[in-house]
Amino acid sequence: MSADVVIVGGGIQGLSTAVHLGHRGVRTLVIEKDYCGRHASGVNAGGVLRAGRYPEELPISHAALEIWSGAQSIVDDDCGFRPIGRLKIAESDDEMAHLAECAAFVRRLGYDHECLLDRGELRELEPGVGAHAVGALLVPGDGHANPFRTVAAYRRKARSLGSEVREGTRVLGARRVGGTWRIDTDGGAVEAPVLVNTAGAWGDRIAAAIGDPVPLEAVAPMLMVTGRMPTVMRTRIGAVDRVLSIVQIPNGTVVIGGGYQGHADRDTNATTLDYAKLAFNARIAATMFPALREARIVRCWAGIEGHTPDGRPVIGPSASEEGAFHAFGFCSHGFHLGPAIGRILAELVTSGRSNLPIEPFRVDRFAQRG
Repeated sequence: MSADVVIVGGGIQGLSTAVHLGHRGVRTLVIEKDYCGRHASGVNAGGVLRAGRYPEELPISHAALEIWSGAQSIVDDDCGFRPIGRLKIAESDDEMAHLAECAAFVRRLGYDHECLLDRGELRELEPGVGAHAVGALLVPGDGHANPFRTVAAYRRKARSLGSEVREGTRVLGARRVGGTWRIDTDGGAVEAPVLVNTAGAWGDRIAAAIGDPVPLEAVAPMLMVTGRMPTVMRTRIGAVDRVLSIVQIPNGTVVIGGGYQGHADRDTNATTLDYAKLAFNARIAATMFPALREARIVRCWAGIEGHTPDGRPVIGPSASEEGAFHAFGFCSHGFHLGPAIGRILAELVTSGRSNLPIEPFRVDRFAQRG
């Protein structure tokens, strides 16, 4: 079996790469050890958020939002994207001052997507917010998409553009032989001149196999969802000094998370929930929006995500081998970036360069520090 490009990992990064390459006439093979979206991409909270990004990520983040807004033209589906806005709520004057500093910092970088709301403006937008809230930072245009629908749309479009998506196939090794990559799998060997590593929390293993060691920790961000409720909130909610993410999706259920971790085991694909942390997370959500005190939690879960030591992803060409590229370690914020990452990787594969700045995300930055 041969292809123009072999992509290891069938999450949103890999499928987006297949779609963008497909639009350029490049034939790809996507290899996924489980099923597409099994781990981070299909089980996250659906955040499409420029808020809270590292400065180095902002150009990619803005480009990603443009792609999300035009998803219909790229994958024939809007992916359930709703630009409802995102609020980070302040609970004290000191926190409000911090938000003002954040907005000013972003403006100095040349962006104007963050704006401050005082107490009255916050309550006009979110009447159900707790009485103790003193204001917020609003990012209009940020919002929410449906992870399952998004992964399905990208997989469907990749196939329609000529990609093969091979699920339930584990990569056992990769080596370069005479200018061609040979990728050994438990379903046989495949060959291609280009290898793309979008293996998520397993991306460091693929990288190490081709000579690009990266320190990566597998984590299990936990989420829970309520039963259907009357309107509790209109926007996506965060808080300054709390681990919190809340969004009410169109069917009326409320997804609560923000980053509390369970336990991840990469070798068995297993995650273990920490119910004490989940209960604490739920209490925080009810403090911010008192109507949630009446909510009934109907399901809790965790995905497996990869975190790097500096909180930034790895994006770009291999430092040791020709014809290999990486995009992994997205530190629980890769869902939003995924559509733009696919475009970046397609540009790198077809032209050797990206139109977006990716130097801060180079794969060998950790070795350089050592």
